[in-house]
Amino acid sequence: MSIFEPGEGTLVVVPSLSLPQDELRRITGARCYEERLLFLLFTLRDPRVKVVYLSSAPVDPDIVAYYLSFLPDPSGAADRLRLISLDDPVSQPLTRTLLSRPDAIERLRQAVDGDAWLVPFVLSELEEELAALLGIPLYGPATSLAYYGSKSGSREVGLEAGVPMARGFGDLRSAAEIEDAMEALPGERVIVKLNDGYSGLGNAIVTKSDRSRTSFSAEGETWETFTAKIVERGAVAEEFIEHQPLYFPSALARITPGGDHDVLATHDQVLGGANKDVYQGCSFPAASRYRAEVQESASGIARVLAERGVVGLFGMDFFAMKTDAGYAALLCEINLRIGGTTHPFGAALLTTGATYDHGTGLLMVGEQPKYYTATDNCAARCLRGRSPGEVVRTVERLGLGFDHGRRTGNVFHLLGAIPEHGKLGFTTIGDSREEADELHRITRRALCGTPSSR
Repeated sequence: MSIFEPGEGTLVVVPSLSLPQDELRRITGARCYEERLLFLLFTLRDPRVKVVYLSSAPVDPDIVAYYLSFLPDPSGAADRLRLISLDDPVSQPLTRTLLSRPDAIERLRQAVDGDAWLVPFVLSELEEELAALLGIPLYGPATSLAYYGSKSGSREVGLEAGVPMARGFGDLRSAAEIEDAMEALPGERVIVKLNDGYSGLGNAIVTKSDRSRTSFSAEGETWETFTAKIVERGAVAEEFIEHQPLYFPSALARITPGGDHDVLATHDQVLGGANKDVYQGCSFPAASRYRAEVQESASGIARVLAERGVVGLFGMDFFAMKTDAGYAALLCEINLRIGGTTHPFGAALLTTGATYDHGTGLLMVGEQPKYYTATDNCAARCLRGRSPGEVVRTVERLGLGFDHGRRTGNVFHLLGAIPEHGKLGFTTIGDSREEADELHRITRRALCGTPSSR
C-alpha cells in the first residue's frame, strides 16, 4: 500500500490537525494546512482510484479545478472525488468536530465504496475512533506507538538504531529534572524540547549562566508556561550544537503494513523563526556531501520502527556537519506523521511520474533527474483579498505554472490561505538544482514583490 500509488480503492483523506492547539494557533492560516494533502487528488489519474476528502470549510472550487487540471481526464477524476465539508472552520481539530456530527459521519460512510484506507495528516485517538466507526483500516502508526515519535522516543529509537545523536537526556517531567540535565550537559547553551512539539514551536534555547536570555521558538512563551508544559507533556534536554556551518537535512520514509521499509527522499530544510528552528520549506535532494549519511541513518531508524510495528509515512530531522572524518548526520527527531516535506515530495512525484533511485538519492524520469525547491511561507499584503483562482491565472499568464511537456514548473498549495492571510506555498520543479532555485526565486518575486529567502 502506498498513498502515492494506491492502485485501486478509496483514499479517505482526513487532514485533521490533531496536534497541541496552543502551538497551532501561532501558525498563520493554520486551518488552511488541511489543504496540504490535496496533492492526493493527483492519484485520481488512475481510474481505479477514488478519493473522499474531508475539510472544516468548503475547498474553493477553483482550487479543486486547479489540482484536477494536472490530470489527463479532469472530468472523470471529478466523478471519483467526493468533497465533504463540515462548514465549521472554528471548531478544531477537524476529526473531533466530525465525531460530534452523526450526520457528517453518515455522509462519509455512504461515500466509502469498496476497499478503503483512512489517510490522516496526524494519527491520534480521534482518528482511530473514526476508522473504527467506518470499519476501515488506518494508514499510519497506532497511537500505542506514538511514543516513538516523541522527542524522548526518538532518542530511544536512535540509540537502538546506532545512529549519532547530540548528547542529551529524555523523559524529563519536572523543572528539577530539567535543571539537573542542563547542568550535566556540556557547553554554555542547551536546547529543551517538548516531547510532542512540532515545527520547532515546542523548543527553548537556554543560556545556563543567564536564564533571562532563554529564547523560546513560540512567541509569547515564558519559562513558567513552558515548565507547565514540561510537567504535562514531558521533554528532552540536549546539548546545543554550536558547530558552524550546520545543515538541517531530513528524510522521508515509509513502512508498509507488511513490515517492508524504505527511504523515499532526503531534503535540506529551510528553517526560520526566533531560534531558526521553525520549518519554512525545503529543497530536494539533500546535499550530496552528506546525503548518503542521512539516508543510511534513516534506513536504520526505519528498520527499528518496522520491527516495533509502525506503519505509514514518517519523517526524520537531522543535523549535518563536517568532521575530521567527513560529514556526520546526527538524529534530531522522528515525526511519526505526514510532515512538511511530504506534500512537496508527493507533488513532484505524481506530476512528473518520477521514481526514486536509492543509489543516487535522486528522483528520475528516465535518465533525467528532477530537483525541487518548496516553501510553505510565501506571504505578501498584496495577495490579501485576492482569490485563489485569480492568483493561479496570474502565474499561468506569467509563464510560471507547470510545463507538462518538460515536467517542470510550479505546483501550488495552501491556496485557501490567500484571501484572508495573503499566504500560499509552492513547489518548484526543475531539471537541475540551479533551474529549480532560479524559478523559485522568480516566482516568489512575482507573487510577493521580493526575492527574500524561501
